[in-house]
Amino acid sequence: VQLQASGGGLVQAGGSLRLACAASEGTFSRYVMGWFRQASGKEREFVAGINWSGVATSYADSVKGRFTISRDNAKNTVSLQMNSLKAEDTAVYYCARSSQTYGGVLTTRNSFNFWGQGTLVTVSS
Repeated sequence: VQLQASGGGLVQAGGSLRLACAASEGTFSRYVMGWFRQASGKEREFVAGINWSGVATSYADSVKGRFTISRDNAKNTVSLQMNSLKAEDTAVYYCARSSQTYGGVLTTRNSFNFWGQGTLVTVSS
């Protein structure tokens, strides 16, 4: 399984970015997906999660109302729309895939077995 994240970059506070994660496998639609982030010197933390079908989502309190996770199972992609960005959103963002099939939303790091390479988001204040 290969997960390729893209869409990171430098943006001013208050701006928006859309991250995308493309999966190499044809069975992508069966699996629970998530986005995590890791700021410099900090632990990797949960950002958003989505169930296999895309009808259920969950968000960290710090991003609720500003970020939206979605997936397109026909295109094997999961996206993270980030609005009203803040300096504290600066981090490397990782998409992740669980081994759980047809399951509900997962939010803990150890629930995910496969990780993308990360994409850097820098928000200037």
